[in-house]
Amino acid sequence: MTARVERVVTSGVFSLDGQDFDVDNNVWVVGDDTEVVVVDAAHEAPRILEAVGGRKVVAVVCTHAHNDHVNAVQDLVAATGATVRLHPDDTMLWDVVNAGVPFEPLADGDTVEVAGTTLRVLHTPGHSPGAVCLYAEDLGVLLSGDTLFHGGPGATGRSFSSFPTILDSIRERLLTLPGETRVLTGHGDETTIGAEAGDYDAWVARGH
Repeated sequence: MTARVERVVTSGVFSLDGQDFDVDNNVWVVGDDTEVVVVDAAHEAPRILEAVGGRKVVAVVCTHAHNDHVNAVQDLVAATGATVRLHPDDTMLWDVVNAGVPFEPLADGDTVEVAGTTLRVLHTPGHSPGAVCLYAEDLGVLLSGDTLFHGGPGATGRSFSSFPTILDSIRERLLTLPGETRVLTGHGDETTIGAEAGDYDAWVARGH
């Protein structure tokens, strides 16, 4: 059976730099009828577990460690026994929510295998130092976390973020992918690489 990508929208609070924001997050469940990978364990573990059903959770992969992407990790691990994967450059953010909770480090070029599909790790710092995207070439899908959205780069006006760095990451790591690649984002609507590539110069000029 061919792997597929399912979307679960969860709601909660994003907290950083002393500010709180109500947010809806996209949680992506990648796999088949037997096994899945959960990408970004956000807010509502019961909703995520309902989507998983009786399937084996091979891993919980975090695109980055802002609290709104990792605050359901502990409940998911307790329920499934899954391994957590995170880029270690986000450890300082991870420890705000999940201090002492172990994870296996992700590195650029690593692969996560599920249901006959390979998710390739692209380290794309900028939104956070350890931000990654996951590219499933055979599905024509990029799971972009908060690095690239419909309309431009993820926010960089906060601690541990950098606009020049995220521009470099997008230009060098993402806009080189096929234009028809679906971009499944951490929040909001999906887009494609081709739809976003034409606006790159405008983002640079905008300066944020």
